[in-house]
Amino acid sequence: MNNILKENFQKFAIVVPCYNEENRFPYHHFLTFAKMNPDVLLCFVNDGSKDNTAGVLRGIQLQSTENIVVLNQKKNSGKSAAVRHGMLYIHAKYPVQLLGFLDADLATTPEEWLQMAQYKENYPKFGAIVGSRIQRLGAEIKRDDNRSLLSNIVKRAIKGILKTNFQDTQCGAKIFHRSLVPYLFSEPFRTPWLFDVEIFLRLQQKFGKTTLQKGVLEFPLMQWTEIGGSKLKFKDSFKIPFQLFQLYYTYRVAPSLVSKQDSAPLMTRKVTH
Repeated sequence: MNNILKENFQKFAIVVPCYNEENRFPYHHFLTFAKMNPDVLLCFVNDGSKDNTAGVLRGIQLQSTENIVVLNQKKNSGKSAAVRHGMLYIHAKYPVQLLGFLDADLATTPEEWLQMAQYKENYPKFGAIVGSRIQRLGAEIKRDDNRSLLSNIVKRAIKGILKTNFQDTQCGAKIFHRSLVPYLFSEPFRTPWLFDVEIFLRLQQKFGKTTLQKGVLEFPLMQWTEIGGSKLKFKDSFKIPFQLFQLYYTYRVAPSLVSKQDSAPLMTRKVTH
């Protein structure tokens, strides 16, 4: 009975993927947030870490058992798999209506994630809300210049694939209505670094190309900081163009080829008549 009451108490859930975070995990920040926001469930997913991340996560869970859960994956499968595992687990076990994810390094804070969720509640017709790192007056958006150059190139390519004016698809803070979770996360992602883009492509595949404009909100973040020690190595950045092409072929080219093949017999029959 008590377990049911605890599970029904949370309104929101945040999935936080963790890999080798022992020496940089913001333990006290997350714990303070959990204590001050009992209606938010924190789900930390240990993605097969080789250090003592599992022990650190067990420690924080014991400090706030009512709204912190820890999932341990034996094998390191990457951020996309960790997020996917956490989202499906929360969807199956907890009746929260809004669930999403952010990075363990607190480039986006859980406080601002919660502001996003509360903002989303005012616009129920939208199925998702995503953080956007837009440089503007009043906002503190600190990004590495070298990575910003790469990000701008990737951003242009992504806009070409999605055919939308979204400012930022790669921000690590995103929130979805629970009804979208099975469709978006049931199947494994095809790329390790661009699963955010694949999420948008799956939304378009399900609802049509206008979905991003009519179904997804962008939330301009007030603060975002580039954190050192990124898991994306310089050599891996050269793989991104190939992964973009893979997504383009999978979600744009392949479906059109299938539709043409399906329509070919019909055209043949019309000719014979």
